[in-house]
This record gives sequence, structure tokens and C-alpha cells, in this order.
Amino acid sequence: MKFTSSAIVAIWTVALSLGLSSSVLAADTIKVGILHSLSGTMAISETTLKDTMLMLIEEQNKKGGLLGKKLEAVVVDPASNWPLFAEKAKELIEKEKVAATFGCWTSVSRKSVLPVFEEQNSLLFYPVQYEGEESSRNVFYTGAAPNQQAIPAVDYLMKEIKVERWVLAGTDYVYPRTTNKILEAYLKLKGVAVDDIMINYTPFGHSDWQSIVSDIKKFGSAGKKTAVVSTINGDANVPFYKELGNQGITADTIPVVAFSVGEEELSGIDTKPLVGHLAAWNYFMSVKSEANDAFIESWLKFIKNQDRVTNDPMEAHYIGFNMWVKAVEKAGTTDPDAVQDAIIGVAVPNLTGGYSAMMPNHHITKPVLIGEIQEDGQFEVVWETAGLVVGDDWSDYLEGSKDLISDWRKPLYCGAYNVVTAKCSGTK
Repeated sequence: MKFTSSAIVAIWTVALSLGLSSSVLAADTIKVGILHSLSGTMAISETTLKDTMLMLIEEQNKKGGLLGKKLEAVVVDPASNWPLFAEKAKELIEKEKVAATFGCWTSVSRKSVLPVFEEQNSLLFYPVQYEGEESSRNVFYTGAAPNQQAIPAVDYLMKEIKVERWVLAGTDYVYPRTTNKILEAYLKLKGVAVDDIMINYTPFGHSDWQSIVSDIKKFGSAGKKTAVVSTINGDANVPFYKELGNQGITADTIPVVAFSVGEEELSGIDTKPLVGHLAAWNYFMSVKSEANDAFIESWLKFIKNQDRVTNDPMEAHYIGFNMWVKAVEKAGTTDPDAVQDAIIGVAVPNLTGGYSAMMPNHHITKPVLIGEIQEDGQFEVVWETAGLVVGDDWSDYLEGSKDLISDWRKPLYCGAYNVVTAKCSGTK
């Protein structure tokens, strides 16, 4: 068949219009990356955070989306495989062209993806308590730093329960090791003897706790009030708490304060032997506030299961997502550099009834709560700070860190500025 010149022009016009339509259609959505383990040892904690993000994105779309466009969730599963986190992060940024990513739980997964986000100049919102000692221009830390969880928890045990001997028990990776390094230095500063500190690490997914719990029980039989400070992560918590009950360790004999056990981890566990043990977080489902009531109602409606619970990292995603939305609206674009500048100083409601703000060090302000495990798997708040605490990226108790600050505003624009030498040793 032979085409006339006018027919050829018409064909090209149609082709171009179709191509334009598809590109316009693609530009009508803003992609949001969700980087959470949906399988493996951390799925017990992270799957809920994926669902939380899907709910938040759905709710934002019902409000009209963002910048006149719908948000599109892009979910990947790094499967509790730390190197795979980096591959999946790169896939989200390079292939999917996400505007921002919400994800990771463990610090080893965050450390794995950090170079990717910095090299690609993309944004990560990290929703879980961590060890500090970091501040990146590409990461927003919406979980607790040690001064917003670990230090207040130890202070509570010292002052309210009169603890004198300390078991620092954690999963063997960067968060527990660095947190316990900070806590060990802090305890020694408070006059605790070396012999009164026991430190133990176990691998991810550890299941045989009999001998370790036996050692803890023996350590606590020296006539001094003893407590366990737990940075045990993931599904290893289930057999750990079960073994505590098996060996008759109760909150009255050796209380445990956990930093990685919340309502989700307690779901499905017989909590009767655990009543009275503690957790330190910045949010509990049992908190009474209008914002929390509305969040719980939305969550149960979205998840279609009245038995599901909420927890602290979910609130961190709630805060981080709303901060990102507000910063994008303020900047008028999803461009990472513009959003980084716009988000500092942004304040949004938290679920305890106040407002949390993004600080120049990319950490947020948070209340600190100590909760006591109840028979129904919920927590009763037994202590809380009088106000909000600013997240401290560099610990005041470690040599090499206590003189450092970070400030991602110009002219300082530094993640590790030494106030003594007046030099920046962090990424600029």
C-alpha cells in the first residue's frame, strides 16, 4: 500500500498525540516508594508499616492528591535481606522515579541504602528508633534518637524502680551495639560499676533463649535490683518473652524495658506472664487524644480487621508523610533540593495531641513515654516527659561525638560540625 504525504502526516500526528497522551498520563501521578520487608525475620514488624503508608496515600488522594496529581504507591519487598535493600532502593529511584521513599526498620538496612539515596539525591523517611551518630541531608529521621528513648528509659528505671544492675540485651547489629555503647557510657557516668553491667548479643531470628535467660536470672540474683534493657529486634522477641515466663522472670523480679517491642509485636502472644514489663516509645495506641482516636478509626476501617493495632513506627510514618506533603506544597515541587529546604521548621500534628517539628538536623521533636504491658497486649502509660524532646543526632556521652552537631541550613549545611574545631567532618 502506498501512502500519500498527507496520510503520512496524519499518521505521525496521531502517533505523536498518543505519545503525548501517555507521557501526560504518567506525569499525572507522583510516585511514592515503600521500602519495607514483607518477608523474612523483620516482616513481623514491617508489613504493618507498608499498610500504613498505603492508607496515608489513599487518604491524601481522597483530599485531591498533591500539587494537583494523584499519589501512586510503589511497593517493593527487600525481604529482610540487607544488601537487597540497596538494590530495591536503587530500583525505586532509577526505574520507578519515586519522589520520596518511606521505609527501612533496622539500622543495618538504613546503612545499606544510605549511599544510594545520597548518590541519587533522593529522599528517605526513616520511621524507627535508632542509635543516632548520623545525619544525612537525604534522610529524615522520624523515629527516636537515643535521647528520645534509651536515656529517658534508663533514667526512669534508676529513679522510679531503683535499678542498680543492668542487662543490655540486643540483636547483633549496629543499632543495639551503638545504643548499648551509649548506655554503657551513660551508666558509668552515673556511677554504675562495670561488674553491674552485663551485655549480650544474639543473631537475628534467635530462638533458643534458655541459657541466656538463665544467665540473666543468675545475674539478677546478686541482691541488687536488676533490669533488662532490650534492643532485641524482630521475631526473636516472641521466644525471648516466652522463655522469661518459662523461667519465672516477672516484672517484679527483673523488669524488662524494650525499645523494639510494641503493640504489633505483642499481637498473638500470651501477654499474661509479661504484665508489668515495660517499653519506651513516643506513642502508644492507648494514648487518649482526638488525633489518635481518628487515626485508629481510619486504620481499622482501612485494614478491615477490628483486632489490628497501631504502634509507634506507624505514628512516625504518619508524621513523616504529612511533613513531606506539607513541604512539597510549600516548595511547589517534589524536587529533592527544594523539599529539603522547605521541610526544616515544618510542624504537623502527632498522635499524642501535640505538634512535632522537623529540626535543622533532620530529626523531629517528640514526647517520650514509658508504657507498662497489660493483659490485653496494650500499654498503660506510667511516665512521660513534660514536653517535647528534640532528637539529638550525635550523643553527648561518646568521645568523638559529644562535640558534633548537624545543621542542614545554609551556610553551615553540615552533618557533623565540630563546635570545638569549627570544622565540618560530615557530608556537605
